[in-house]
Amino acid sequence: MVDTLLRLKLFVAVYEERSFTAAAVRENSTQSGVTQHVRKLEDQYGVKLFLREVGNVVPTPAGEAYYRGCVEVLRAHEEVRLTIRDFGESLDGQVVLGLTPTMTRGALAPALARFKKEHPNVAVRVIDAYSDIVIAKLRAGELDFGIVPGFSSEVGLRSELFARTPEFLVSGPQSPLGLKHRAPVRLSTLGPLKLVVPSMLQVRRTYLERYLAATGTVVAERMEIDSSLAAVDFVSQTDWVAVHPGIAMMREIENRQLIINPIVGPTLSLELFRIERARTPLSRPAIVFLDILKSCSDALSASADRLHQEC
Repeated sequence: MVDTLLRLKLFVAVYEERSFTAAAVRENSTQSGVTQHVRKLEDQYGVKLFLREVGNVVPTPAGEAYYRGCVEVLRAHEEVRLTIRDFGESLDGQVVLGLTPTMTRGALAPALARFKKEHPNVAVRVIDAYSDIVIAKLRAGELDFGIVPGFSSEVGLRSELFARTPEFLVSGPQSPLGLKHRAPVRLSTLGPLKLVVPSMLQVRRTYLERYLAATGTVVAERMEIDSSLAAVDFVSQTDWVAVHPGIAMMREIENRQLIINPIVGPTLSLELFRIERARTPLSRPAIVFLDILKSCSDALSASADRLHQEC
């Protein structure tokens, strides 16, 4: 008896979903069919791969080891399939990606313009959402890849550092702080601040609150605005301030319509991660788009870093 690709896919689905029922739904199978295939695997190797508990499925040590091998086999098979297909096809199809506002505001526009000019036959869909929504859509197979801040490992997904960018304080003409554009600032010396922040649904909020607490920065009032466009617009017309990643603010830094200040003492940085499904390699169009997006992001990050180092 051999381990068929179908059997491997069903096992991986049970492992990642921790449920025979959810695995069946994901793979368009039946619960009895999934159970039967897993049982045949266990009979073949003479070892239990899962412990069946009430309302829960827990992998055994053998199941953990088998899962790691299955993921590599499935990914290698898909890579070979895509490589063979690319010999007979031009670059076309569709790329669907999930980005948080940090990426859609800065690097997306130049990347998308360049990609569509070079590959007009590829359709691109961009989902602009919070990290948890991007991750959920990726797990469900609705996205090719996602770019999210502060990602920690998760079953069924693999991640890689995509970009690191310093954060900047953003204020408008009505701000009472009297800051000089591009001059470094310590947030702890400016309080109490009227600070626009993302909601707790965003990972950046957690990192920002930790930084404020660690530096002893006093915040008189918080205004939650998740839309980066709305937040910047609000700051430009009021005496409130906000904190935004340099990768998303380079246009404002150059045109001087807002007062942008590098945050020091210590530096506040944001890390962005590329995430994708562990068992499925990226399609050729997705790889090409990702390379272009990375190039645009690196250029913006480098500009933000240079500005920060010059201060």
